Amino acid sequence: MSGQEWWKRAVIYQIYPRSFQDADGDGIGDLAGIAQRLDYLSWLGVDAIWISPFYTSPMKDFGYDIQDYRDVDPIFGTLADFDALAARARALGLKLILDFVPNHTSDRHPWFLESRQSPASAKRDWYIWRDPAADGGPPTNWLAEFGGSAWEYDEASGQYYYHAFLKEQPDLNWRNPEVRAAMYDAMRFWLERGVDGFRVDVMWHLIKDDQFRDNPPNPARPPNAGPANALIPLYTADRPEVHDIVREMRAVVDAYPERVLIGEIWLPTDRLVTYYGHDLRGAHLPFNFQLIGAAWDAGVIKEIVGDYEKALPRGGWPNWVMGNHDKGRIASRLGPRQARLAMLLLLTLRGTPTLYYGDEIAMRDVPIPPDRVCDPYEKNVPGLGLGRDPQRTPMQWEDAPQAGFTRASRSWLPIAADASTVNVAAQRAAPASMLTLVHRLIALRKAEAALTIGDYGALDAPERVVMFLRRVPGRRLLIALNLGESAQSLSLPGDSRQATTLLSTDPERPLGDLAPAFTLGGGEGIVVLLADRETAPPSPAA
Repeated sequence: MSGQEWWKRAVIYQIYPRSFQDADGDGIGDLAGIAQRLDYLSWLGVDAIWISPFYTSPMKDFGYDIQDYRDVDPIFGTLADFDALAARARALGLKLILDFVPNHTSDRHPWFLESRQSPASAKRDWYIWRDPAADGGPPTNWLAEFGGSAWEYDEASGQYYYHAFLKEQPDLNWRNPEVRAAMYDAMRFWLERGVDGFRVDVMWHLIKDDQFRDNPPNPARPPNAGPANALIPLYTADRPEVHDIVREMRAVVDAYPERVLIGEIWLPTDRLVTYYGHDLRGAHLPFNFQLIGAAWDAGVIKEIVGDYEKALPRGGWPNWVMGNHDKGRIASRLGPRQARLAMLLLLTLRGTPTLYYGDEIAMRDVPIPPDRVCDPYEKNVPGLGLGRDPQRTPMQWEDAPQAGFTRASRSWLPIAADASTVNVAAQRAAPASMLTLVHRLIALRKAEAALTIGDYGALDAPERVVMFLRRVPGRRLLIALNLGESAQSLSLPGDSRQATTLLSTDPERPLGDLAPAFTLGGGEGIVVLLADRETAPPSPAA
């Protein structure tokens, strides 16, 4: 890898299309709405947008139950709207990444309707059908992520079909070469329309055990975890054969120049990195979620980053994700001051960062009244706080009715109570705002090669401080983050003659020269240019 691939230098911005911008006034975001806001994303400085599913769907899981992989659901617009969005993105220099959901379809997909007609159907083997167990119950003990058995009984045929998620989301049989061919053709449909890559949903789920063995019990099930965590998914996820499929997907993408394949993979680091594949012919970026659920503790963060850097295969490119549509928002997890540090960390670690819409203005999780709950996870498993609606609420654009998201009197999910002050318009005009900080951080990434393709090196630091170097030949940047509440006394590395503060999360800190011994405020992070033998300007004699 040369270091010049666009996705190595990029900041990726995730858009949940129902919640970004509503152009047609029905209270639900759409593709035309996204197109209207691309100028904002261009100003923000992101390089690529990843759009969560907008395909034709009954919306049992809000687009992750797909009825037609080659069309746009009328809620979101039309193929013409998509083409207009893609053209506008290209004009602004923005790459376009689509969510691809290959593990399962909707139960209303024509493939499943045909599969369900009869055990003799030509597409019966496109899905995972099994006879009942000896007692007439489900074939195995496998559990669905959204509650209950992962097997649904079909009265007409006397067999069960497997669904890792909702019963309305039957899993495809990826051991069937016809399924693979059909799904790769679906990918090509969008690649031919000019998309720049895919984020592949639940990539590690695609293959299930061909012997249909029971999953073992999980003795370390976390409290308040989802019901599926009662078992270790030994036979339903991360099977060895899945890497053959990932390699084939990569070959599909590689047939088109400058495309990227990203995998959603919720696995420990040692398993995650295997999805880069043999000879790096797997996913370009197996999504790294290690920081999302981690304790916000300097020691924990240092260990996570260090372990990940060591585990990466030679030539494998790192990436970091700190927020998405499935997990609580950063500002709610960490609070406003530490959320600023999180943005600094995300945008200065080595690798490609992904930014979730609204995190750049420190949007928080929004309480959802019981009568407004939409998420099937919350409906199926209430009371555990697993619902994902709070982090999927509409983008807060301005101090206006419905925060400028829609002209309808009611949006599909509630608008945050603080939207009159926490919004793009207000923060864009405020020098000390989160949005201004993120905008400046992204601009600094673009200006400093050390922050995009530079090396990473951890530095010793006090207990509550994370400190590291990013370096390219001739230029070194020091990043220091104080996760504690109290100020910390720090020193520049011993080989540094002088330094210049380029950016601070504390708007009160002056930029410019920094003394070799300095104080980092509680909850403050800084980016410092080190001047030493490597970065000193050449002498006249040179």
